[in-house]
Amino acid sequence: MSLQHTISENVKTAIHKLYNATLESVELQATRKEFEGDITVVIFPMLRVVKGNPVQIGEAVGKLLVDTVEEIKSYNVVKGFLNLVISDSYYLDFFANIKDDDHFGFGTPVEGDKAVMVEYSSPNTNKPLHLGHIRNILLGYAVAEIIKASGKKVYKTQIINDRGIHICKSMLAWKMFGKGETPESTGLKGDKLVGNYYVKFDQIYKDQIAELETQGKSKEEAKKEAPILIEAQEMLRKWETGDPEVVKLWKMMNEWVYAGFDQTYKTVGVDFDSYYYESNTYLLGKDNIEEGLAKGVFFKKEDGSVWCDLTDEGLDEKLVLRSDGTSVYMTQDIGTAIQRVKDNPDVGGMIYTVGNEQDYHFKVLFLILKKLGYDWAKNLHHLSYGMVDLPSGKMKSREGTVVDADDLIVEMVKTASEISKELGKLDGYTEEERTDIYDTIGLGALKYFILKVDPKKRILFNPEESVDFQGNTGPFIQYTYARVQAILRKAEDFEYTKTINDIALHPKEKELIKQLELYPEIIQNAAKDLSPAIIANYTYDLVKSYNSFFQNVSIFGADSDQEKLFRVQLSKSVGNTIKSAFKLLGINVPNRM
Repeated sequence: MSLQHTISENVKTAIHKLYNATLESVELQATRKEFEGDITVVIFPMLRVVKGNPVQIGEAVGKLLVDTVEEIKSYNVVKGFLNLVISDSYYLDFFANIKDDDHFGFGTPVEGDKAVMVEYSSPNTNKPLHLGHIRNILLGYAVAEIIKASGKKVYKTQIINDRGIHICKSMLAWKMFGKGETPESTGLKGDKLVGNYYVKFDQIYKDQIAELETQGKSKEEAKKEAPILIEAQEMLRKWETGDPEVVKLWKMMNEWVYAGFDQTYKTVGVDFDSYYYESNTYLLGKDNIEEGLAKGVFFKKEDGSVWCDLTDEGLDEKLVLRSDGTSVYMTQDIGTAIQRVKDNPDVGGMIYTVGNEQDYHFKVLFLILKKLGYDWAKNLHHLSYGMVDLPSGKMKSREGTVVDADDLIVEMVKTASEISKELGKLDGYTEEERTDIYDTIGLGALKYFILKVDPKKRILFNPEESVDFQGNTGPFIQYTYARVQAILRKAEDFEYTKTINDIALHPKEKELIKQLELYPEIIQNAAKDLSPAIIANYTYDLVKSYNSFFQNVSIFGADSDQEKLFRVQLSKSVGNTIKSAFKLLGINVPNRM
C-alpha cells in the first residue's frame, strides 16, 4: 500500500471521528516548494461535508495524522492546505528497496490481461520516409515500449501501402525514363531512387496538363486526360489482373523500397513484430460487410452500394462498399482489424498511430467495429498527432520538397558535431569516440525534441534549438547522465551493497528521492494517456533536481563515509532512471560526454 493511500484512508477516518462525516475521496498534491512539507492534503473540498473553518479543520486532522501515521513527522497548515512533513526514514527505506532494482518503475503483468497491438509507420512504397514519418515512428515505438513497461504484452506492427495509383506512378516513370538503373548502379538507397521517379512523374504530369490547357482544355479536363496519368491507370488495371510483366516490375521496385526502409528503421532504432501489406489486405472486409448486412448493421441503397448509418452517433452515413462491389479504405480497415485479432487471438485492443487529419476516419471505423459486435472494439485508440512544420513551410512529396528522414538524421548528427566542437565538449576524445557520441547526441536531440511535445500539438521543428546543451533538450539530459557516470567512475571502489542507516537527509536529497518515487506512476500515466511527453518531461524534471543537488551538496566532501556512499548510490539510481526513461523513448545515453 502506498503512503498516499495510507494518508487518504487515515484522513477519512479522522474526519469521521472528529466530525461524524464521510469523505468519498481525499485530494492530495505535492507540497509547494515555498512551504515546509512533502505531501499536502487539500481541505477545501471537505467543506462540502464538514462545516467549519478550513484552518481549524486542518489543525485537527494534522494532529490526528501525526499520532496515527508513523511516517508523518510533523505538519503545518497554510489557509486550506494541510502540509505533511514525511520522515527521512520513510524515504531512506523506499530508496533502499529500489536502488538495486533493474526494473524499478515497471509494472507487473496481470494474469489474463490481453495484449495490445500498436501500429505505426505504415508508409507508401513510392517515396522515402520523411520528417512526418519520423514523428509517427517515434511516437508509435515509444508508446509501444511504455505500454510494455506498464505491464502489458505488446505487438508492434505496420501496414505497408504497396499498391494503388501512387505506386504505379513511380513504376511508370522508372519504366519510361529509368534506363534500367538500380540502387546498386546509382549508389542510391532504393526508397530514394523510387521516390525520385515519383517526383519525375509529377513533373511530366504537370507539363502535360499545361500543354492540354493551351489546346483549350479546362484544368479539370486536362488533369483527367493527361497521357501519363492514363498510362498509370492502365498499369494499375494490369496489376489488378495479375499481368506478369507489371507484377514483376512492382515486386522489384517494392523490394528496393523495403531495403531502404529497413536501413532507416535500423538507424532510428525501431523495430516491428509483424508486417501487413495492402496488396494482401485490400480485398479483406467484403465478407464482413455481408455479415453486417445480415445483422442489420449496414443497409443497401438502390444502386447496390452498401452504407452504415451513423446519424444516431452524431455522424453521417458512411459508404463501405461501392455499387460495383469494390471496396473503399474503410472496408479494408474493417477487414484488416478483424484479421489481426485472428492472427493474434490474445490481442484485446489496438492503437493506430496516424496523423490528426484522419480523426474522423478512425471514429467511424471504431464505431462500425463496435456495431459488428467485436468485444475488443471498445479498446481501439487513435493515437492522433499534429503535423511537423519547418521554418520553410509545409512539405510536399510530389514536388520533392519533403525533408527526407535520412538527410535529416545526417543533418542532426552534423549539428551535434558542430555545437559540441564549439563548446569544447569532446576535447581529448578519439575520432571514433567522437563519431559515436555525435550520433548519440544528434539522434537523441531529434527524438527528444519531438517526443517532449504532447502528441496532439503541432511541432515547429528547429534542429539547432534541439541540440542545445541547456534547457529542456535531449543533449542536456544526456550530459547529466554522463556526469553521473563520471561520479561513479570516481567512486568505483565503493561498496554499493552497504546499508545506509541513520543519516539526516539534505532537502536536495529528499527532493531527489521524491522525484524517483514518482517514476512508476509516471509510466502508468504515460501508458494510459498514450503520451511519451509525460516520460520526457518527467526525465527533465528529474535531471533539474539532480543538477540542483549536485550544485548544492558535496558528494565526495560529505561529513561521513555513510553520507558519501549514500550520495553516490543516489546518483547511481538517478542515472539508472534517466537511462530507463530514455530507453522507453528509444534514446541512447553516452557514458562520457
